[in-house]
Amino acid sequence: MKIFEYTIKDRLGLHARPAGMFAQEARKYKSRITLSAKGKSTDGRKLMVIMGMGIKQGDKVRVFAEGEDEDEAIAAMEEFFRKNL
Repeated sequence: MKIFEYTIKDRLGLHARPAGMFAQEARKYKSRITLSAKGKSTDGRKLMVIMGMGIKQGDKVRVFAEGEDEDEAIAAMEEFFRKNL
């Protein structure tokens, strides 16, 4: 299992557009991608649940990747957050 932590910098937080992009990115990998924030966790492929987490600017998120392509998946997820949030 690979993990990275990130503090949301986008002033709108993890709103609909980047949440959708995140879920779409997570679907590219065989590994299970999990998003955790504010005491809640969800499958990274579940857009509506991600949006329902209410992740705002300044919140810390943790992303977990577990599976056969976890190294590639966690690197891509980290890059996604740095570029988009």
